Amino acid sequence: MKTQDFYYHLPEELIAQDPLEDRSGSRLLVLNKESGAMEHRIFRDITKYLRKGDCLVINNTKVIPARLIGEKIHERQEEANQETHGAKIELLLLKRKENDVWETLVKPGKKARPGTKISFGSGILTAEVLDIIEEGNRLVQFHYQGIFEEILDQLGQMPLPPYITHELADKNRYQTVYAKYEGSAAAPTAGLHFTKELLAEIEAMGIPIANVTLHVGLGTFRPVKVENVLEHHMHSEFYQVTEEAAAIINETREKGGRVICVGTTSCRTVESASDENGRLHAGSGDTSIFIYPGYRFKVMDALITNFHLPESTLMMLVSALAGRDHIMAAYEEAVRQRYRFFSFGDAMFIQ
Repeated sequence: MKTQDFYYHLPEELIAQDPLEDRSGSRLLVLNKESGAMEHRIFRDITKYLRKGDCLVINNTKVIPARLIGEKIHERQEEANQETHGAKIELLLLKRKENDVWETLVKPGKKARPGTKISFGSGILTAEVLDIIEEGNRLVQFHYQGIFEEILDQLGQMPLPPYITHELADKNRYQTVYAKYEGSAAAPTAGLHFTKELLAEIEAMGIPIANVTLHVGLGTFRPVKVENVLEHHMHSEFYQVTEEAAAIINETREKGGRVICVGTTSCRTVESASDENGRLHAGSGDTSIFIYPGYRFKVMDALITNFHLPESTLMMLVSALAGRDHIMAAYEEAVRQRYRFFSFGDAMFIQ
């Protein structure tokens, strides 16, 4: 299985640069995973495809303003206690460890050797690079006075993907309406289409909603650089499944209903936390699950998702669910119909 098998041509103007004002007004391509048949709808029409007995699984992670831009502190400046005017260094916070230590992605990496010190906001926050870890990420320890989250809110920026070049007017548009637990470096973007009213309408239909948590990390940004798909290494991400969520999903399966995941992160969570018999277990941990064609889904039956980057692990995941040929045909159709792609783009329901 070659990475290039998951390539498709996307005109640049179809990459959505701004979110729609009406979250649920985006377009929806409905794909039958068995036949490959397609329908074109508006996202709020999703209710027409849900039925009593199903359950919806959503990822309630919250994006933190994880992008920090600072300056390298030179030893002479530190000794003289001067303000820094060193080289610009950008940090993307990926995973919280203990004692104010974070796993981060640093750009440019060559300026961030162990021992390097960085200042943010004229010294309100400082960081020291402790170690280089896998794939060139850095372990960084922060130093500050006060509450870290408040300082991050003051100095940090929303970590929009590199293909979005526009400034975000309202940073809440890069959060789902149900975002609750802080810890993600990217939004679970399939959930951006839901409004509180639409979720209430779904629950009123007798469809329970199971909340799981997966803090989206570097895997979202990392391209597949190997020719052979099987050689790609997934970055691990923290997930949590509550007793309540496990009970909702297990009961749905026992009664023959469909488990419909909102987004690939919800999918990866339930597939990571289930046993071979498809029973979901409450608990938390790190997952580096990599889903590609040939994978047998244990829990998920259907998926609400966005349109993904060519040759990405997410293209491989949706191809595992609906078959590569059906997915490539659906993407060609979406390009032809001028759908909007990626994080702020339109949606797809694979059923």
